Amino acid sequence: MKITVLQRDIVWANPAANRQRNDEVLEQLPDADLFVMPEMFSTGFCTKPKGIAESAWGETLEWMIQKAAARKCAIAGSVAVCEEGKYYNRFYFVHPDGRVQYYDKKHLFTFGGEDKTFTSGDKRVIVEHCGVRILLEVCYDLRFPVWARNRGDYDMILYVASWPTPRVEAWSALLRSRAIENQCYVAGVNRVGTDPACEYCGGSAIIDPYGKTMEECVWGQESVASAEIDMHVLEEFRAKFPVLNDADDFEMRNK
Repeated sequence: MKITVLQRDIVWANPAANRQRNDEVLEQLPDADLFVMPEMFSTGFCTKPKGIAESAWGETLEWMIQKAAARKCAIAGSVAVCEEGKYYNRFYFVHPDGRVQYYDKKHLFTFGGEDKTFTSGDKRVIVEHCGVRILLEVCYDLRFPVWARNRGDYDMILYVASWPTPRVEAWSALLRSRAIENQCYVAGVNRVGTDPACEYCGGSAIIDPYGKTMEECVWGQESVASAEIDMHVLEEFRAKFPVLNDADDFEMRNK
C-alpha cells in the first residue's frame, strides 16, 4: 500500500478555502492508495467550533468522497463536526467506493480547552484498506499508549495532528515509540504555519516497525512524503521476533 501524507498550512476557520487549496495540491501529486491530511484540516484546531464546525455529512466530507472516487484511493483526515447538538473532532476515513468510517477523538486536549466544547469518543476504530489494518488516532491520543496498545488487531497507526512547535520533540519521540512497542507502521501527519494560538513546524513522518523513519516531510514548510507499507516485511518481523505474544493482559474502563 502506498501512503502519502500531506503536511499543510491551514487557512483559519475557512473550510472552502482549505478544500480549494487541497484540491490544487492533490491534482499535482502522483497516485497513492491513501492520502492523509492533518487534524481539523478544513478549519484549523478550533476549540470554539460554534459557527465553524460542519454537519456530520458536510461539504468537507462530500469533498473527501468525491476525491476518493476520482483518484480511486482512500482519503483521511479529521474535521470539526456538529451532530445532534454536540461537537466532535472526527477523523474520517473515506474508501474509494464511497464508504465512510470515522473515529471520534477520545483524548481531548484539556490544556487547550478542547474538552470544554467537544465530546470525547469512546470507541477504538480500525479500518482495513489494501490488506492493511489501520488504527485511527488524533493528536493528543499519541500521549496515551494504553489506548493504542496493539492486541494483534492492527498493522499500522495513523495520527493526524495540530502539534505545536514547542512540544514537537515529544511528537517525534512518541511516534517512534508507538511503532516500536506495537510492532507496527506509524504515519504521523502534523500541520505547519500558525493559528491564533500556536505555531506549527510539521515533523510529519512515516515510520517502520523498527522505529526507523522511512520518509518524512520537510520541516517547517508545506510538503508531502510517500512510502510503501509492506505487509510481508511486517509479518516476517513479527514472526521472527514475536514481542506482542508477551504483552501484558489488561482491561480498559471508560471514565
